[in-house]
Amino acid sequence: MLGRDQVQHDPGRQEALLTEVRQRFGFHVQAPVADQADTIRRLLDGDDGLVVAARIVHESADQANELVLGQAADLHRRTGYRLLVDRRNYRPLWREAAAELRWPLFALPGGLHPYLQVAAATTVLGEHASRLDRVIDPLPLLARLFELFDLTTTGWEYARVRVDPDGATLAVRLVTTARKVIDTIDDPPPLPPSVRELMRRNHTVHVHDPANGRVVGGLNPGAELRTILLT
Repeated sequence: MLGRDQVQHDPGRQEALLTEVRQRFGFHVQAPVADQADTIRRLLDGDDGLVVAARIVHESADQANELVLGQAADLHRRTGYRLLVDRRNYRPLWREAAAELRWPLFALPGGLHPYLQVAAATTVLGEHASRLDRVIDPLPLLARLFELFDLTTTGWEYARVRVDPDGATLAVRLVTTARKVIDTIDDPPPLPPSVRELMRRNHTVHVHDPANGRVVGGLNPGAELRTILLT
């Protein structure tokens, strides 16, 4: 893959990095999520690591969309009821048919997990956003970052996904990195409808300790979006 300045990459190293990140890390590993994510972040150094980070974000969003499309198609076959799947705004879909849908981010077939590989990749992209247009097209990446944020927050609201510190961290990181990507684009696109909807709200969600379910904090997605994207 070549960017604007014709940076030369090593596809073999990229594949090796992606395989290592996919297979070496996960909830089967006896190490804290934050420590694993930090190790992934350090692995994805240089331009090849930046490309791999973007691939992780793209793959996660694409696979999540395929899972949702599959569920919508299955519902249509069984009932004749047709659902509209819009990658720029999943919220209406879940409002309409939450009982018929399974949240996709914990079931990605490629072995990626939102709180591990996706969180680490998003961090890498944010830390090195100034180099992005040398190695990838930032516009599709921006769309996928917002798509993953939409799926994350929709899961909290409609799919009974409990908000824990890892999920809250992912959501904020996705938006922070999206803002850094926006800053690299000369003529950025409008914010997607899902983001604009949340920005108009001022609702705080409880953040729970995954070990015991106790409330350990709160997150106001609308306030975070306004603070990060409008200042």
